[in-house]
Parts: sequence; C-alpha cells; structure tokens
Amino acid sequence: MLLLLAGLGWRQDAVLRAGLWALVLAVAAGLPAQLTGPGAAQVIKDMPRVSQALIQHHAQAARLGYWVLAATSTLALLALLQLQQQASRARQLVWLTALGATLSLGLLARAGNLGGQISHPEIREGFGTPDEL
Repeated sequence: MLLLLAGLGWRQDAVLRAGLWALVLAVAAGLPAQLTGPGAAQVIKDMPRVSQALIQHHAQAARLGYWVLAATSTLALLALLQLQQQASRARQLVWLTALGATLSLGLLARAGNLGGQISHPEIREGFGTPDEL
C-alpha cells in the first residue's frame, strides 16, 4: 500500500507498478495463513484461557480481510494492464486499488489483533478488571 501511495504521490510509474505487484504478491503470501487457519484453531481450541468465540471472530475477520485483499489484487492486475496500454482511466483504477489496499490493511490489522487476543489475554478488553479477578 505504501509503495502504491508513494507512486501516486511522486507520479513515478516504476514505484506505482512495484506497489501494484506487491499487492498481487500479498495475496500469494497470505494464502498459507488462510489454508492453515482451521488446523491451527483445532490445535489451540482446548488450551486454557482460549475462547472459541475469539477463534471464530478472528477467523471471520481474517477471511473478510483476505477476500478484500484478493479483490484488491485483481484490481491491481487490471490497473497494471491499463497502465501498460496507457489507458486514460488507468490512474482512476490505481486510486481505486489504493482505496482497496487501505481497506485491506485495516481489515487484516483487525484480524491480527483478534488473533493476538486468542493467546494473549492481556490485550483483551477488560483484562485484569475486578470482574475477572
């Protein structure tokens, strides 16, 4: 996302293309996490202080973030084609891709935070309050 925004801001096509390719590669890099998530959930589900609800929330957030990233990656590929053809709407498609990348980042950051809460109760909301003690 940062490369893409830098390319847009600096109007540097090489940086812009690097940012678009980075989004395409991000989908490939995230695929192992998507494929191994259910197995990881099975391993930790019976551990002490692990909440099934937290596992479910994390899994749902991760799926949503990944699919938004996959859609953004598709936009990135289309934008690369448009840039190669020097289409007049290429920049608009790149801006739309940047918006998708920003949304993906937010959704995946939320999924990461929810995943952290599964095995790190100290970051859960209300941890250590008198109600829990």
